[in-house]
Amino acid sequence: MNLRKTLVGTAIALGAATFTAGTALAACATDGLPGEMEKPDGFPERALSMIVPYGPAGGSGQVAQAMAEAVTELTKVSINRDHKPGGSGTVGLTAYMATPADGYTVLEHIDDASSAHALDSERPNPAEDLIPLVTSQITFSQIYIRTEEDRFSDWPTFVEWVKAQDGKATIANVSKEGSMERVTMKFITDATGMQIQQISFDKGAPRYGALAGGQVDALFEQPGDVRKFLDSGMFKPILTILKDAPEAFADVPSLTDVGLDFEPLFRFRGFYVAAGTPEDRVKWLQWAFQKAYCEESYQAYNESKFMTLIESFRDTEGSKELITNTIAQYRDVYKEMGLEVK
Repeated sequence: MNLRKTLVGTAIALGAATFTAGTALAACATDGLPGEMEKPDGFPERALSMIVPYGPAGGSGQVAQAMAEAVTELTKVSINRDHKPGGSGTVGLTAYMATPADGYTVLEHIDDASSAHALDSERPNPAEDLIPLVTSQITFSQIYIRTEEDRFSDWPTFVEWVKAQDGKATIANVSKEGSMERVTMKFITDATGMQIQQISFDKGAPRYGALAGGQVDALFEQPGDVRKFLDSGMFKPILTILKDAPEAFADVPSLTDVGLDFEPLFRFRGFYVAAGTPEDRVKWLQWAFQKAYCEESYQAYNESKFMTLIESFRDTEGSKELITNTIAQYRDVYKEMGLEVK
């Protein structure tokens, strides 16, 4: 089996993704939902809690804040965020699975939950052990350097420099082996012949700070997560991990531009409730989180984070399909990589 062919389904799983700027539609995805929904037997009678398995400064922390605020704007129900970083999301997920399935605690999580289950089927399946309320972000990754960097200035000179370092070059990345970031970097290093040390950070702020402070030579990240560094001119992307460059990054080479031939993997973020939660509460939460996606504040947030370059919305059934396809794809990838798939 050709590893690259096992990933072809990724684009299919994402549906009609459009890789150009300005894809935000005049009609939002959930405009057809009612503006109000009666609370089932008064639920919720108190504030909700949201477990976030990552730090507040990274992409998950940012989307959790934006969605919590949008839900509160819509429903007037407060949401208290509880950040539990560690283990590339496993600490927070484990904590969440121990909470009562009563709808009062929701979970924010990313595709790491899907890849973790793909590697070890005893870990929670986000499409079965959890109920996806909404997938609210789907995005691509880039490789960044400091704008003031004088050792290299673009992708070709970066690759040339890394090869000359005899394995001593570094890139800041997440820690979990088998994650989207790690798998993608393996594709890149295998194709280019680069040897580069991946320095692990679970939290976003230290990861970005490592590049800003010169502790690492490059950074693997999604553009929305480092928007402030791009706007300030501190970071610049040198590779967009898409087949074709979106208009917003037209001057940054894509995979095709630099001769890399693999299907890109995507970061997706969403919100969940535990399987077994009372059905009437699930329906209210689905309405609240899906309708909140179209709140003006959340749409403005997604726009500011480059989250309109790819179709970002999936409802519950769409999220289950995305997750199930992702799990199957990662299992094929892991087997091809020689990892033990349980």
